[in-house]
Amino acid sequence: MLGTKVRLREKKLTDARNDYRWQTNPELVRLDAMPLLNISFSRYLLGFAAVLRDPVPKRRTFAIETLGGRHIGNCVYYNIDKVKGEVELGIMVGEHDCWGKGYGADAVNTLVGYLFHELELQRIHLKTLDWNERAQRCFLKCGFAPCGQRVENGNQFLLMELKRKNWGKGRVR
Repeated sequence: MLGTKVRLREKKLTDARNDYRWQTNPELVRLDAMPLLNISFSRYLLGFAAVLRDPVPKRRTFAIETLGGRHIGNCVYYNIDKVKGEVELGIMVGEHDCWGKGYGADAVNTLVGYLFHELELQRIHLKTLDWNERAQRCFLKCGFAPCGQRVENGNQFLLMELKRKNWGKGRVR
């Protein structure tokens, strides 16, 4: 899937090194409210390869690549419910030098377009840490609106959603 600044592509084995580096970076896992990964790269690689061979149902992860071919992050949709027509979205730009340059917003917009047009879903939702203002600005820019709050594992999250009928209204590319 091609955006204006990024390409979303299928994950491949060569992505494992970056993914491992990002999941062992305390700053990045804090932003994602995830535990710090504490296994060896070789063990991580075995699990990574297994997921590539046998993907998890109701979940699809894409690599975010600059148009020049640099792998800078990942985005995912999961918990897809075709009956309700909705799905949850997640994104992480792992390369710090790519923050604040519009890559994240372009990746979100590209994935949203795919979910609404190709999968014909009606609602996309996500959660972001209530203190992560950079992520919230990105999602607002892409048309998401706050729709609630939730506490999970001691973290306070802002819930946001985008409905197909509202997509494109007030969105900045």
